[in-house]
Amino acid sequence: MSDPSPVIDDLCRESEELDSLVHELTVEDWALATPAPGWTVAHQIAHLAWTDRSALLAATDPEAFDRDIEKALASPDGFVDEGAEQGAALPPDRLLAEWRAGRQALEKALRAAPAGTRFPWYGPPMSVASMATARLMETWAHGQDVADALRVPRPPTDRLRHIVHLGVRTRDFAFGVRGLAPPGEPFRVEVTAPSGALWTHGPEDAAQRVTGPALDLCLLVTQRAHRADLALRAEGPDADRWLDIAQAFAGLPGAGRAPKGAAG
Repeated sequence: MSDPSPVIDDLCRESEELDSLVHELTVEDWALATPAPGWTVAHQIAHLAWTDRSALLAATDPEAFDRDIEKALASPDGFVDEGAEQGAALPPDRLLAEWRAGRQALEKALRAAPAGTRFPWYGPPMSVASMATARLMETWAHGQDVADALRVPRPPTDRLRHIVHLGVRTRDFAFGVRGLAPPGEPFRVEVTAPSGALWTHGPEDAAQRVTGPALDLCLLVTQRAHRADLALRAEGPDADRWLDIAQAFAGLPGAGRAPKGAAG
């Protein structure tokens, strides 16, 4: 069984990097619109704080988390937005403090979980490593929205390897959540890391494959960019279809982002 510590460490680093972007923002900056329709910078951080609380509940009080699941099922289209709205209404200093406290509590819970623990979630139950990976993915993705709103560069790091791994593992989920039959065979995925290393998944002799920069695959599977704006290449009809629907996050199919050249 693999040690989840490295991905928990990377989750903490990803959170700290995003914290450094927002901790000195003005009230006006917190209200800036991000690429997610209707969401400001405050909404993005509020969503991360809300999801961290949900993950902490799943890790420490499964019965209470089950009650949250019932609320989500009762309002599948509005549950997430409601949580973000509530948090975004807080004064920025309080929102920032709550996000920090929540993520630190979650880190402690993840590190303290016994080997083999599986937590309930909105999709299938998650191992400690999977939960940390999912939180890293969301932190990075919503951090991208914040960076875009602030118009600041955010150099990619090799922490992206966790998101690449999650994106590959959720391939069949992306098909299934749209009512499509998953491909019968694994793809070969070869992406170039920010460091220049080659990250590979799947059989070397697979009939279908996806290649390109790791950053672009992460932007795709988190639906932060349209494939038309990315340097990803698919070989094979199923691989090509996957690049249209890839989704590494739980829940209903995401609308994704329009191509940069799209009108409006």
